[in-house]
Amino acid sequence: MRIATWNIERLKHKKSLEQILSACEQIQADILVLTETDHRVCPDYQYSFHTPPLADIQPALYSAAENRVSIYTNCQCVRQHKTCDVYTALCVELETEKGRLLVYGTIIGIYGNRHPSFRQFLTQQLDDIKRLSAGGTPVCICGDFNCSFSDNYYFTKPGREALLRTFSEHDIELLTKNEAECIDHIAVSKRFVANSNIQIAE
Repeated sequence: MRIATWNIERLKHKKSLEQILSACEQIQADILVLTETDHRVCPDYQYSFHTPPLADIQPALYSAAENRVSIYTNCQCVRQHKTCDVYTALCVELETEKGRLLVYGTIIGIYGNRHPSFRQFLTQQLDDIKRLSAGGTPVCICGDFNCSFSDNYYFTKPGREALLRTFSEHDIELLTKNEAECIDHIAVSKRFVANSNIQIAE
């Protein structure tokens, strides 16, 4: 099974739209989570799920096509789960080849980790993760955490500690923990990845 996440930075590089689409399709991920995304990026998957258009709440700042999180997959969706903020976090329960999996796509701190709102975003989303983990179905948290874990690239100590503590308490493995200068991550319940040959590529 292949899981991928990519922050496409609001199509800042619009001239590369075809290359971005091509890269998404070449990855051939079973589950693809895009953040800071745009409906002009629409990889060929059987199912797709999206947070609402940002122009609904801030039309002066965002184009009609922009949204924060999209999940693409060929796995059947069993149901969608409630999140703390419908514009910033999205959770779908999928039927995968390895069994049920809750996929939680997110941006933790839409203004970065130095903005005063980061702690609130982090707390609310960690509460989501704790609640979803308590249900018994394995979880996969994908997206822009605004936090590196293996270096001093970009992080806050309280943010890093809170994420690692929550993952530890709920038996979630941060698969991308050792990637250098990486703030976009994939974390999965240990029982879901048990006995798997894990390979990470960036």
